[in-house]
Amino acid sequence: MHYHPHSPRTVQVIRYVTPLREGGSLPAIAEADDGFLYVLKFRGAGQGVKALVAELIGGEIARALGLKVPELVLARLDAAFGRTEPDEEIQDLLKASVGLNLGLHYLAGSITFDPAVTAVDPLTASRIVWLDALLTNVDRTARNTNMLVWNKELWLIDHGASLYFHHSWENDLHLSLEKAMQQAVRPFAPITDHVLLPRASRLDEADAACRETLTPEVIGAIVGLLPDEWLTGPGWPPDESPDNIRSVYVQFLMTRIAASGIFTKEAQHARQALV
Repeated sequence: MHYHPHSPRTVQVIRYVTPLREGGSLPAIAEADDGFLYVLKFRGAGQGVKALVAELIGGEIARALGLKVPELVLARLDAAFGRTEPDEEIQDLLKASVGLNLGLHYLAGSITFDPAVTAVDPLTASRIVWLDALLTNVDRTARNTNMLVWNKELWLIDHGASLYFHHSWENDLHLSLEKAMQQAVRPFAPITDHVLLPRASRLDEADAACRETLTPEVIGAIVGLLPDEWLTGPGWPPDESPDNIRSVYVQFLMTRIAASGIFTKEAQHARQALV
């Protein structure tokens, strides 16, 4: 499997269509200047740009592993965009989100994945479980599957709750890196709640294949897609360059991949307890 990352397209948001109120961060369907609709994730929402960072890294790693993810685009919002919005909460969100946000191509007509209706083959289920353990993604449970069925195929969405180590960054980059490395080699206990864990009977095979795919070059290229604009300002160590911040993500991910046996075994033990 060969993955060649491409820089996400940048689109201009021209119309706010409707909020998606099932998410705590008030994502919305919006139209861009390319004529397409996108599910827009806002930098001004609760977790700020770090949720967008996790969304982009998580989505592109999923794509590298051969899983289906809607196209991700950088979505620019102008200062004037929210002035005519009558809902005060939404207007505040739009004002706080001027600049680059993240959009996922809107899959019109898709339905929420239901494990009782749609069977997922064991290798695909194992790859998705492995991916979420790698990313420390707490948000793919039976209550909230964050998967869609579109054109009879399974699509992964919403990786914004991944990589939660970055919410405890220190003002000092070296301390942030030290914390990240500690978390990189830990098992991932929440995998026991993963909606696909009962189907994930080929975790060893998935582990080997995913490790082979996610080379340092691939991880470096994916993290390199993060725009500088997302890696400066509040929440990041001051006076650090975006490249230095990107290097922490690369080191976290490569260390976690090298130690994947830890979280793979954790998932296998959790699955044995279920089945």
